[in-house]
Amino acid sequence: MPAVGIASGGRSKEYAGELTRYVMVTCIIAAMGGLIFGYDIGISGGVTSMDSFLNKFFPSVYRKKELDKSTNQYCQYDSQTLTMFTSSLYLAALMASIVAATVTRKFGRKLSMFFGGVLFCSGAIINGAASAVSMLILGRILLGFGIGFSNQSVPLYLSEMAPSKFRGALNICFQLSITVGILVANLLNYLFAKIEGGWGWRLSLGGAMVPALIITVGSLILPDTPNSMIERGQHEEAETQLRRIRGVDDVSEEFNDLVIASDESKKIEDPWRNLLQRKYRPQLCMAILIPFFQQLTGINVIMFYAPVLFNTIGFGSDASLISAVITGLVNVAATIVSMYGVDKWGRRKLFLEGGTQMLICQIVVAACIGAKFGLDGNAGNLPKWYAIVVVVFICTYVAGFAWSWGPLGWLVPSEIFPLEIRSAAQSVNVSVNMIFTFIVAQVFLTMLCHLKFGLFIFFAFFVCVMSVFVYLFLPETKGIPIEEMSRVWKQHWYWKRFVTDEDYPNDGYEMSKPTIVNIV
Repeated sequence: MPAVGIASGGRSKEYAGELTRYVMVTCIIAAMGGLIFGYDIGISGGVTSMDSFLNKFFPSVYRKKELDKSTNQYCQYDSQTLTMFTSSLYLAALMASIVAATVTRKFGRKLSMFFGGVLFCSGAIINGAASAVSMLILGRILLGFGIGFSNQSVPLYLSEMAPSKFRGALNICFQLSITVGILVANLLNYLFAKIEGGWGWRLSLGGAMVPALIITVGSLILPDTPNSMIERGQHEEAETQLRRIRGVDDVSEEFNDLVIASDESKKIEDPWRNLLQRKYRPQLCMAILIPFFQQLTGINVIMFYAPVLFNTIGFGSDASLISAVITGLVNVAATIVSMYGVDKWGRRKLFLEGGTQMLICQIVVAACIGAKFGLDGNAGNLPKWYAIVVVVFICTYVAGFAWSWGPLGWLVPSEIFPLEIRSAAQSVNVSVNMIFTFIVAQVFLTMLCHLKFGLFIFFAFFVCVMSVFVYLFLPETKGIPIEEMSRVWKQHWYWKRFVTDEDYPNDGYEMSKPTIVNIV
């Protein structure tokens, strides 16, 4: 039977340098780009559970929720207009990420981050001042443009700045910022929902200006990456910058490899068309399938609509927001665990453990909700202990995601692309992520209404499929220099048929013999 995975071990190439304070500070500042994405995820579900917000913009949903107590609990939030408010952002992010690929490649990673912050700030102002649904959706579109630019550039920036030994932990700072953004949004939703007069939702939506200003100002003071400088012909500045971020004077080996990679990339006139070449088949498959699977874990269903979901299973309006805060804390804590373990245990182990954990929790949650709500969606009096059990398993599910598919869904694609296709491939990654985020957000409430508790089984099925995919097809990338990453595909049992020695003539070293795992 074929081998199903490789793990690098023994001798592998290591460049001179160490983790400097300068790199840590720049990566932390850059990772703040995740705050805007996380804040939006947390705010979206929170404001849609505020009665004053629903009554002003979505009165039909408010009437169904508050005035018709006989309504099926699975269907009380089923409104295409309401879901369009949430999911319109992701279509905008999809379009922006395509434009961002060109900006990132030709003008550097910093400019894309700056555009992301400015656009997100503009959307936050419009949403905070909204008086009609059309203004809300316009603001959401601008927020989406901002997220498209920042999500395209920040993971690349982090992967290029970080030393290979610490790339995983530093890149996961992006996901940590997302989780912090979600947590802060949940806390603010809880506080603002208590404001008399029912205008707290304006503060929730307008508050998005704060993380937007952080990434905007941060992008102005950050240095660009040596990879990007070399790509734009700034060789002397790039070598000086490389010495500074590595903390050593002799960076000739890494610098020469970056120059070689840049020279190869300049031979590529159309990186989008180049993505379709046979030798890039492994990277293209990962750029499509990893974000596809990430969205079908069901995590955005939980995080978008955590307040709605907890309200549906019997919590009051305030209690539902408190429960969302609890899941946010779990999200942050588990992401920190991932930062500690990703460069120690490897990517594959975290993927597989997290997948197993999510699968078990989704089955249990489906059983709990199904047993109490049945098919008619009427639970009667829901015991407090029962609701607590559901929350515990949802939190365990969130923890499984937060140390596996959450951070690794951004880390792995950002570190596997060669320079010549990196910006284009990252745009594919972001675009697929946003397409399926949009689809899931748009159809979730309708699916909940029709599939009921079976929706969790639906996502559990995909968690099972994606875990098998990782086991069979994803090689271990821990500790491999980013410009040498293409070699892992040459030693993989399946992908080696697409990648040959002729594809990488500048092979400066031989990777250590992989550890092969066989299916017996």
